[in-house]
Amino acid sequence: MDKIRKHIIFYGYVQGVGFRWKASSTARRLGISGWVRNLSDGSVEMEAEGTVRDIEDLIQAMEDHSWGSVERITAENVPLHNDYNFEVR
Repeated sequence: MDKIRKHIIFYGYVQGVGFRWKASSTARRLGISGWVRNLSDGSVEMEAEGTVRDIEDLIQAMEDHSWGSVERITAENVPLHNDYNFEVR
């Protein structure tokens, strides 16, 4: 399957609730590479590289995060980086 890479920003109650750690563990379980980090405006930024299905599953898992709440998501395709791991920044 072809890989894509998405730049995603999650808005809502997404900081201080284990959001980045859930993103990291879910991405690793799905074989997705990339990174996730908090932004100063209270949102969380992520780049995720994998199959379309795996990235959709990752986004869905983050929307279903039990301790926080996602109010809005923006996402756009970006060039592949061909990295090998997923890190919390």
